[in-house]
Amino acid sequence: MENLIPELSFKDIERGDSFSIDQLKKALSNHGFFSITDHGLSKTLVDDCYKSSKDFFNLGFDVKNSYSSIGSKGARGYTPKGIETAVGEEIPDQKEFWHHGPEVDESYDKKIPKNITISEIPNFKKNFDDLYLELHAIGTKVLSVIALSIGLEKDYFKLWTEKGNSLLRSIHYPPVDANTNMHRARAHEDINLITLLIGAEEGGLEVLNKDGSWIKVAPSTDAIVCNIGDMMQLVTDKMLKSTTHRVIQDKKTISKSRYSIPFFMHPAPSINLKSVFREDDIGIIANEFLDRRLKEIKLY
Repeated sequence: MENLIPELSFKDIERGDSFSIDQLKKALSNHGFFSITDHGLSKTLVDDCYKSSKDFFNLGFDVKNSYSSIGSKGARGYTPKGIETAVGEEIPDQKEFWHHGPEVDESYDKKIPKNITISEIPNFKKNFDDLYLELHAIGTKVLSVIALSIGLEKDYFKLWTEKGNSLLRSIHYPPVDANTNMHRARAHEDINLITLLIGAEEGGLEVLNKDGSWIKVAPSTDAIVCNIGDMMQLVTDKMLKSTTHRVIQDKKTISKSRYSIPFFMHPAPSINLKSVFREDDIGIIANEFLDRRLKEIKLY
């Protein structure tokens, strides 16, 4: 059976390897998921960020909750389990998470909040600042390849994201009873332009296929899983697919804590999300689109 979630060398894509680019284009139009190797992300940095994440989530609830972002759209800091809920669902996702964005200065839109420092874990902020910069650089390259694949200038999306509202989400999925509720994160689509995910090798991530079946995403250890988000689907008139995905607990395996760190690449809040192909499209301002979606998933 053809691999529906291709794993591609990013070096091959950048040097113009025709087979790799063809596989990428198929993935982008079919289901919007692919994974990349040879991306240059520091494994030591990834390991350091996972250690910082586990150290934080192992803190007592009262300590974690003192950094809560409830009421501020979950933009920065801690969101406890039982808050975020997939669109159309009644049962919240079984996860807690931390949000970390760019180091903002006066050149950023005032709508982008500042990061929060965790006093109990001194290296947390530095580790995540560094990871943000590395994943932003990789994401910028991925966006360039995507732009070229649909006939746009290489740096088309770079202008949107250079001072963007992108964020890292450090997620902890506590152990669950798969016999009563196997859904750790119920079926959903991502809001943003593209997502880069590290940690998917732990298993549980599935993508909805066109025939209604679920495809297991099982990348190699150091691969980054990339997928298209709703903003990109919107501006490409659905040429690129933002596909439904979920995280489950396999009933055949022992449930344990699962950790992952996705990087959600967003444009600046003021960017007008209008069709890249149609001049007459009115579009919608990115911040308005984001607020609308955050309300749907009960983050405010």
